[in-house]
Amino acid sequence: MDLPDDLIALQRTADDEGRKLGRLDDDERTKQREVWFEAAAKTQDAVEAYAQDAGLNRFDVEKQLRQFTRQTRQAG
Repeated sequence: MDLPDDLIALQRTADDEGRKLGRLDDDERTKQREVWFEAAAKTQDAVEAYAQDAGLNRFDVEKQLRQFTRQTRQAG
């Protein structure tokens, strides 16, 4: 399955926002968690729309997207 670039970008953004949590104090972490959740929600909405439009299983799309973004992050 070829994943659209916009889905890949959304997942990478959500992953990046989530990784920021470990470097923050409690107040900053609370604010950053909201940013991360918002990015993750946008990603989920886009995955669901893509899967529905393409006639694919949403869970399969999400799984492949996460695997792809993790593999390319480790390789880069």
